[in-house]
Amino acid sequence: MAGLVAAVAAIAFRWRQIGFEWAEFAAVLGGVRWGWVAVGSGFALATYLGRALRWQVLIRGVKKETSIWRLTVATAIGFTAIVLFGRAGEMVRPYLIAVKENVSFSSQVAAWLIERFYDLLTALLIFGIALSRMESSGITAGPELSWLLQTGGWLAGLAGLAVLAILVLFSRYAEAAERRLLEALAFLPGERHGKVASVVTAFRHGVVSSHRPGTVLELAFYSLFEWALIIAAYYCLCVAFPPTQDFGLQDVVIFVGFVAFGAVVQIPGVGGGIQVVSILVLTELFGLSLEAAGGLALLVWGVTLVAIVPFGLLLAFHEGVNWHKLRRIEEEVPQ
Repeated sequence: MAGLVAAVAAIAFRWRQIGFEWAEFAAVLGGVRWGWVAVGSGFALATYLGRALRWQVLIRGVKKETSIWRLTVATAIGFTAIVLFGRAGEMVRPYLIAVKENVSFSSQVAAWLIERFYDLLTALLIFGIALSRMESSGITAGPELSWLLQTGGWLAGLAGLAVLAILVLFSRYAEAAERRLLEALAFLPGERHGKVASVVTAFRHGVVSSHRPGTVLELAFYSLFEWALIIAAYYCLCVAFPPTQDFGLQDVVIFVGFVAFGAVVQIPGVGGGIQVVSILVLTELFGLSLEAAGGLALLVWGVTLVAIVPFGLLLAFHEGVNWHKLRRIEEEVPQ
């Protein structure tokens, strides 16, 4: 429900400035073409298989043979936990994979970190493409997002360099980088420092094992495949929605690029989250009304995040998952 609250908060934020017409909002939603929504939902659900395939590459350093079905089940349940619990559900997927594949939890937390790095690099790439296509598309930013156009390229470049630097340091100077990092974190209490040390060591091994050229290419391919599915889902939803049905692929890439980057860096004074950023991008960049932007933001949230919940709950029931225990998994991860 946190996503719905964020969407309502974003609408309320803009409502205070320009008002909100509920009749127009209902009319826009009434015109949605649900066949396109169904196709978009198919692409969105396929992203979970894509993530499982990429995780199969990440886990190879600690276990050669893995079950893609078990990885997909853990992925579906893990993202369901994120929808239900928010940040507290982030570690459910690494935990379930560790249990199902009989590997250490710290190694899967490390795999999760590496996955995040590849996702961030791909999102930055898409944002860079979005920035490069702004002029040719004739899109101009409103006051809330003008700062992002002015500094976005620098922020994206610095973030990308930071991620690459971490990966290079841990792949080429693994032991030294691990030692320096743990020395810098020596102020942590004994038990907490031990948890951090286990994750850092697992991360080092994961980066070293995934740094082989063939593995890097596989991870890059699955990352691009994952985001191609996301763009395809967004394209279908835009076509399904009356105010954006004429969006071309270029418009959708710009939309996805700004949403992905804006959710990472947080919008000043408003916060992050896919719903908040979607509404601001649609109103400030594409000139949609608040009613139309709010409707599409809710649709995007429902299809790209909530659609997995029924499947995740069914799979969790089949697997005999203890949700109360899963909600406390985060306590096992160093903060």
